[in-house]
Amino acid sequence: MSATLSDEEVQERLAGLDGWSVAGGKLHKDLAFADFNEAFGFLTRLALVAEKMNHHPDWS
Repeated sequence: MSATLSDEEVQERLAGLDGWSVAGGKLHKDLAFADFNEAFGFLTRLALVAEKMNHHPDWS
């Protein structure tokens, strides 16, 4: 398992990523899709990767 990053390390790494932030101790990024099918396809692909990593993100 990977080591937990400090708050400073998280901020340093996020500095180079467009639109990412930390909100309530969690990584956050708003995404916009052209339509429902595009959004659902993205979440399906993401869910498959997360499952392989045994990671179960909270998303809304």
